[in-house]
Amino acid sequence: MVEEGVISLDDPRADDVVALLERHLAFANHHSPPEDVHALDLDGLAAPDISFYSCRVDGRLVGIGALRMLDPHHAELKSMHTAEEARGRGVARAMVEHLLAEARRRGVRRASLETGTPAAFAPARALYASFGFEPCEPFGSYVVSPFSVCMTRRLDD
Repeated sequence: MVEEGVISLDDPRADDVVALLERHLAFANHHSPPEDVHALDLDGLAAPDISFYSCRVDGRLVGIGALRMLDPHHAELKSMHTAEEARGRGVARAMVEHLLAEARRRGVRRASLETGTPAAFAPARALYASFGFEPCEPFGSYVVSPFSVCMTRRLDD
């Protein structure tokens, strides 16, 4: 885990979280066409099927991630973003570990996600692949797109 970092449930409407979410959306909108930006807005992150987490080091926000329950046995990782100044320090890896552990704790058997295919998303795809996520057919409301890839992995193996 990131040195001295604390991952915990957080409020997506907190000022520093809103600022990081704005950077997350700006990144997504810069690298993907509007119809392929699937990032959740503040209302979406406050929905009852979402658990929103932050990673803080000495109280300073360095990363975010969310877990959406699609059904009792299938969860989706959402809104993963690391503050630019904290990249390369293990924040995203710690967040994925936390989200997968929480999913397992809830009895989830399958975890999935959607991310971009442009080069700017290559580090995210590599991170997810390192956790055993593999490309899959679109799930939920996602559709086939050259700018988007869905990935999944079993958690009960």
